[in-house]
Amino acid sequence: MVIVQIERIVVGFLKENCYIVTINGKSIIIDPGDEAERIIEACRGKQILGVMLTHRHFDHVGALDAVLNHFNINVLNEPCFNDMQIIETPGHTKDSLSFYFENEHILFSGDFLFEKTIGRVDLPTGDINDMEKSLELISEYPTDTKVYPGHGEMTILGDEIPCFTDYLQENRL
Repeated sequence: MVIVQIERIVVGFLKENCYIVTINGKSIIIDPGDEAERIIEACRGKQILGVMLTHRHFDHVGALDAVLNHFNINVLNEPCFNDMQIIETPGHTKDSLSFYFENEHILFSGDFLFEKTIGRVDLPTGDINDMEKSLELISEYPTDTKVYPGHGEMTILGDEIPCFTDYLQENRL
C-alpha cells in the first residue's frame, strides 16, 4: 500500500498553506507562497521532483523562484504520481487547479474550496459561474475525500458540500 506523507508549512502574512507531499521517497512542493528558507529546510533530505501550483496569486508563489533555483527543478504541469489527477477548478481564478489523489481520496484545493466556505470570486479572473461548475464537478468526488486548502485547516468534502450548496443557492443570479 502506498503511503502519502503530507507536511503543511504555514507561510507569509496571509498564512498560506504550502504542502510537501511525499510518496515512495519522492516529493513535490505545492504552492510555495513565502518564506523560502523554511520550505527549503523542510525539504532537507527529500528527493524533490518539482513544484505544483494551484494558481498564481502572490501568496501562493512568493517563494517560487527561490525554491526552483535552490533545488534546480521546474513547475510541473502533469501528474507526477500514478494516482494523481489535475482537475481544472476555475472560479477563484480562471487558472485554478486542484490536485486529487484517487487511491487515498486526498484533494489539494488551493483557494477554490476551504473549510466552511469557498474561494473569493470578486478578484481578477474570478467568476461565480465558473465556481458553480467547479463545485458541481467536485461534489461528485467521494464524500470521504480529505480537502487540504490553500489557507486554514484540512476538512472533509462531505462536510463541505452542504455549505457550498447553501452558498450557491443564496447567491444565484
